[in-house]
Amino acid sequence: MKLASACNSLESFLIKLGTWLQSPLLFVIRLYWGWSFVQTGWGKFMNLERTTNFFASLNLPFPKANAILAAATECGGGVLLLLGLFTRFISPVLMFLLLVAYYTADREALFSIIRDTDKFTEAAPFLFLFATLIVFAFGPGKISLDALVRKKI
Repeated sequence: MKLASACNSLESFLIKLGTWLQSPLLFVIRLYWGWSFVQTGWGKFMNLERTTNFFASLNLPFPKANAILAAATECGGGVLLLLGLFTRFISPVLMFLLLVAYYTADREALFSIIRDTDKFTEAAPFLFLFATLIVFAFGPGKISLDALVRKKI
């Protein structure tokens, strides 16, 4: 009985600790990956010709328009992620952008998700996709503009 009681107490403590850590962890994830999105989007804008040529080499239609759209989505979405504003709306948009990136620029890695998971997880879009999926699934946390707006409504 004592062992079961001790396990229950430990589990209760760990649940409380994990719950307490959720918002700070989500805040750090949003800050880091939001800023990373801003940087990659800004890099596309600053090297628009190179990005356009890369998109053309992938046989994407309207490569310049797609380069601008991708850069704007990354910059704007990154800022929203950073601020924790409209996170449940922007996360799926960013996830879609990353899946398109996987499909167009890293197709082999995308299709190796089952047979060679290392190839899938080592591809450039993976960590961005993983971070946006976490924020979408768990929300922005209490340290966000979304939480502040919800309190005022």
